[in-house]
Amino acid sequence: MARGPGWLAAAAAALLLLLAPGSEAGCAELGRCCRGRDLACVSSGWRPDRSHGACYCDQACPRTMDCCHDYPQACPEASCAVSEWSDWSGCAEPCRATYRVRRRHIVQEPRNGGEACPPLEEKAGCVEYWNQEGAECKQSLIPALITTGGYGKARKKRAASSENERAGYCVEFQITTITEGCLQGNSSYTQWMRYLSEGHTVCVECQHPALDSRSLHCYGDGSGTKKNQLLHWQAMGNPQCRGTWRRVRQLDTCSCPSVHSFLFI
Repeated sequence: MARGPGWLAAAAAALLLLLAPGSEAGCAELGRCCRGRDLACVSSGWRPDRSHGACYCDQACPRTMDCCHDYPQACPEASCAVSEWSDWSGCAEPCRATYRVRRRHIVQEPRNGGEACPPLEEKAGCVEYWNQEGAECKQSLIPALITTGGYGKARKKRAASSENERAGYCVEFQITTITEGCLQGNSSYTQWMRYLSEGHTVCVECQHPALDSRSLHCYGDGSGTKKNQLLHWQAMGNPQCRGTWRRVRQLDTCSCPSVHSFLFI
């Protein structure tokens, strides 16, 4: 079937469109790549559906299938890059359970749908037992950090002992207050906190690895405090589990019972 002059005119117009300046424009000619969905980030050229016309150079265009043909080359994806962690800072405050911080910084911002940046700051529990003048903190200000007595069995195996080491000791305390946070943990490593009960007398052992080399006692053991003075304690691994107790007595030779026995950290 013969094609008339109208068909030839249409074909010529299409050819001129393809050869016209800007028909292959795209993102490179636009000169920018945009975040999110930005209708102003528009150029002209071929799209993934093989149609020609308005096309986009924003992060949303791969989902909406209207990117310009050169989007992957002109707007390559780049994930966030961060530096190594800094060293840990000192404790935020001396003589109390607080935190220390380490930080890292952004080396390269994410671009064109790359992975977002991870956290730039990390905190960890911290206790500093000496103040800024180098003096030992008052026992009444220091919360005793405790953990389950079962941990001590493994610690004794790892710690090398010698005749010159000071022997450990035990301290008995009567718990006066306890927070509900001690009952909320369901993981295996927090089950021991359920043995902490108001009114109970507990035995806390001070083993050699926890002995301070200068004072030769475990921090938070209440030595040097007044009789019946309320002292603070906190469970290791659960900042929400804490309370107060009164020191009953110190036993220089001791063996804490399997239940209601704990360790100074």
